[in-house]
Amino acid sequence: MLEHFCECYSDLSGPILCPVLGSITPLFIPNSRIRPIRLIGLCASLITFLYSPVPRIQFDPSTAKSQFVESLRWLPYENINLDLGIDGISLFFVILTTFLIPICILVGWSGMRSYGKEYITASLIREFLMIAVFRMLDPLLFYVFPESVPIPMFIIIGVWGSRQRKIKAAYQFFLYTLLGSVFMLLAILLILLQTGTTDLQISLTTEFSERRQIFLWIASFASFAVKVPMVPVHIWLPEAHVEAPTAGSVILAGIPSKLGTHGFLRFSIPMFPEATLCSTPFIYTLSAIAIIYTSLTTSRQIDLKKIIAYSSVAHMNLVTIGMFSPNIQGIGGSIPPMLSHGLVSSALFLCVGVLYDRHKTRLVRYYGGLVSTMPNLPTIFFSFTLANMSSPGTSSFIGEFPILVGAFQRNSLVATLAALGMILGAAYSLWLYNRVVSGNLKPDFLHKFSDSNGREVSIFIPFIFGVVRMGVHPKVFPDCMHTSVSNLVQHGKFH
Repeated sequence: MLEHFCECYSDLSGPILCPVLGSITPLFIPNSRIRPIRLIGLCASLITFLYSPVPRIQFDPSTAKSQFVESLRWLPYENINLDLGIDGISLFFVILTTFLIPICILVGWSGMRSYGKEYITASLIREFLMIAVFRMLDPLLFYVFPESVPIPMFIIIGVWGSRQRKIKAAYQFFLYTLLGSVFMLLAILLILLQTGTTDLQISLTTEFSERRQIFLWIASFASFAVKVPMVPVHIWLPEAHVEAPTAGSVILAGIPSKLGTHGFLRFSIPMFPEATLCSTPFIYTLSAIAIIYTSLTTSRQIDLKKIIAYSSVAHMNLVTIGMFSPNIQGIGGSIPPMLSHGLVSSALFLCVGVLYDRHKTRLVRYYGGLVSTMPNLPTIFFSFTLANMSSPGTSSFIGEFPILVGAFQRNSLVATLAALGMILGAAYSLWLYNRVVSGNLKPDFLHKFSDSNGREVSIFIPFIFGVVRMGVHPKVFPDCMHTSVSNLVQHGKFH
């Protein structure tokens, strides 16, 4: 029966079409019936989440080729097709995406009373676009779908944001990502002129001249660096997190930053290997500066969301060091931290959201002594603080340690600076936890003391399970990714 189920539902179109249908259905329901609208959105997202692990059952980890490939002739006269597929690198990003969307709907279950129908529609459209990005095998459509993701995010930040600066933050987020991607469009047009098609497999086997490779790599870097984000194009991220609602921060931390790193792994590194090798010192320099700078900046912040946002920049730039280390340890080690970051950072924003719902402030100086009035939340907060510190036994450790090993083989100074950034990360994580949880209560600022309710605890449980599962038994991830990573290393001529 299981094999029959897999044969019927292992195609990739089901998880993509399900959120589309779920986003259209609420449009025919009156705004006054908000409960059925929420239930439809939640059911659509849960069905998509149940679909997403099905390809893992039939996935063949012994091959690096894209599996479950589907093709639709989109612009046949221009040799542009809608090609969908999945490999060991993108498999778990799809599962992470489908896991976070139901969480976001549950988080906004009671808070999004105004424009509830629009919130559900925007969330499901965002899910459809992000799943399509990770399964897209055509460079042109890989440009189209990531550049469509900021549209629903722009609406969510601008409409349901928490402060008066939300419109500025929404425009800043949208313009940064849009302007950075203009250069990538030019690169795709050049590839189309040379190869006559935008098919990924043909592009991977095409020999580009070294000068053209450098130009195409710089153009794609301008797009992906903004999404990671890398210093100095990271300014939009803290502002977007601070102004976004809790559900917006959860998905913003979980997925959009992975679009940039996934773009490096899918296109920049395999398609332009010589340019990648030439640019490795440049990437190392930017990433090392970003890790140290954002770690020091984090310790100076007074807003809880900004602290987590800047720490996210440090973690993602450690990932870029691993991706551009020309060995299996670096590239293979860079993938689990991306998945771990999607869990840990999102959970930390949820913790901040729980505090904000009760006390209506995110300023650190107003908090203290919460362990005596909210024992459940500090326990949950501590578990994710350990994961944010990359403690052994958590999901972050299994990837960041191989990154340091791979980077040390390439450049010991960069590896040392990255390790220093991890030490600083542990310092500000413990400082934040101690400042919020320990010490004396401040009743002059905080008046309502109520611990996490059942709905909130049930939302945290899957995150805790995922963090511990990845940290204690991580074997499933390298088993699925190893062949794809090895092929990437060999194709990129990283011998």
